[in-house]
Amino acid sequence: MNNLRELSWSLVALWAALILVGLVAIYSATQGPVAEFLPTYIQINFYKQLISFGIAIFILVGLQFVNPRSFQEGSYIFYGLGILLMVVTLFFGKEVNGAKSWLPIGPFNLQVSELMKIATILAVANYLTSRRNISAENIKSALTTVMIILVPTVLILLQNDTGTAIIFIAMIPVVLFWSGLPYGISLFIISPAIIGYLSIIGWYWGLIAAVVLTLIIFMLQHRTWLTFTSFVTGIMIVIGVQVALFQVLQPHQRDRIQAFTNPSFDPQGAGWNVIQAKTAIGSGGLYGKGFMEGTQTQLRFLPEQWTDFIFCVIGEEFGFLGAGFVVLLLLGLTLRLLNAASTHKHPFAQLVFIGVTTIFFTHFFINVGSATGLLPVIGVPLPFLSYGGSALITNTIMLGICLNLDFYKRQFSIYR
Repeated sequence: MNNLRELSWSLVALWAALILVGLVAIYSATQGPVAEFLPTYIQINFYKQLISFGIAIFILVGLQFVNPRSFQEGSYIFYGLGILLMVVTLFFGKEVNGAKSWLPIGPFNLQVSELMKIATILAVANYLTSRRNISAENIKSALTTVMIILVPTVLILLQNDTGTAIIFIAMIPVVLFWSGLPYGISLFIISPAIIGYLSIIGWYWGLIAAVVLTLIIFMLQHRTWLTFTSFVTGIMIVIGVQVALFQVLQPHQRDRIQAFTNPSFDPQGAGWNVIQAKTAIGSGGLYGKGFMEGTQTQLRFLPEQWTDFIFCVIGEEFGFLGAGFVVLLLLGLTLRLLNAASTHKHPFAQLVFIGVTTIFFTHFFINVGSATGLLPVIGVPLPFLSYGGSALITNTIMLGICLNLDFYKRQFSIYR
């Protein structure tokens, strides 16, 4: 690293700013008046996160001295080891909040699914690099890519961690589209999620979405079989969601869905999280109530306020300006990574950037959507801000790899 000026200092600054804001919010959510409502093992979360930050600094710096070719050459090995650890976790893992996704290693607990994100991104990028263009006819390459992502996804679902599984699934249409999959087929892949979401709000919205998306897909692709399949799939999803809501789901699961569309339906039960989260953000106003002065935070009305609802802590204590600042930081990180992907000449590096960007943005979208009531409460942390050593270190490793590939892009592009 002879010329540090070529390092993407903007990415480093965004990374540091997000972590520092997160540390401030975690401190407020676990210290001061709120501490009397919390057990000791939670009160020390701030200090554990501070230690993780120190470790993350060394990792970020150390990754810049790794040969960028190593990430591609070792991708399948990393992926295989990750799958092995996922299987081991299924049998010997520790259950936390209903998800058996933690592997005890001495005094530490490792969330293997976090590390699997890195391994999956590298494996997918390596595989697709040898297949520069995925067309509508090249179904084999597309299916292989989907399988590489679905294997860890299924293992994560078996661990009962739906939120993390959604993050993996989100990578499928993005990496395929970046690799050359036509617009129409890419939209067809993501249309079930759109139709399903709107069908929860109302069956008629789902039906409208199915018709509109089918028309758009036809205009983009002009393939009869794809248009017909799209429409039939959309109708089946609308019907399936309604059947699931009224016939398949358990009462408590239906309550959660109904609480998403109408939190006041069960304000003391299923709707509690959404109501308290929206109350916290709304009560912050423009400037916020002040550091460690948030009523919802300090009186412990917010659930999991140091992890899943950290955004609400920021919104309540630092107001719209503080929450807006966090959103700008996360959007800035997303745009900077997308810019790096579009300017890098090597396809492997491009796909790594895209995979990392997808994971960061999906976390951001779901977390903020859940906190503001725009999405059901799924339980996904906010990148670099929420408490969690495994998540912080994993996200830092992903960003460190991107920094490395961006820094060595001239040398790395030679090996195309």
